[in-house]
Amino acid sequence: MQSNFFSELTLPIHGGGDGYLVALEEMSDLVPFEIKRVYYIFSVQETLRRGFHAHKSLKQLLICLSGQCDLLLDNGMSKATIHIDSPEKGILIEQPLWREMFNFSSDCVLLVVASDHYDENDYVRDYAEFKKLVGKINV
Repeated sequence: MQSNFFSELTLPIHGGGDGYLVALEEMSDLVPFEIKRVYYIFSVQETLRRGFHAHKSLKQLLICLSGQCDLLLDNGMSKATIHIDSPEKGILIEQPLWREMFNFSSDCVLLVVASDHYDENDYVRDYAEFKKLVGKINV
């Protein structure tokens, strides 16, 4: 699925009978930013939703290493729900998008590769504030 506000990437797989490898390198077609932080989310109860925020400038690549989950992305004008269920698929977010993650399988491990260190000031945790932010961007 291609969108005008996020990119769904097919990650190149290397290997064969002895296993597989996906390599991510900063400043490449797959990760078009410097990698400053990597973290992963796991053991989320299937009934819980996570996220409920946007970032002002942070860029991220999300990859479901194991299991599956759904990702709701909202640019303030339209929304998309993406099912992530393969370590071969990456979701690249390069602009302020409201995001929610949900429908986590019990074995889900969601990897996030980020362009900067954690900064609470980069978070927008109020949806009305997010709408104001993207309204200024899209003028």
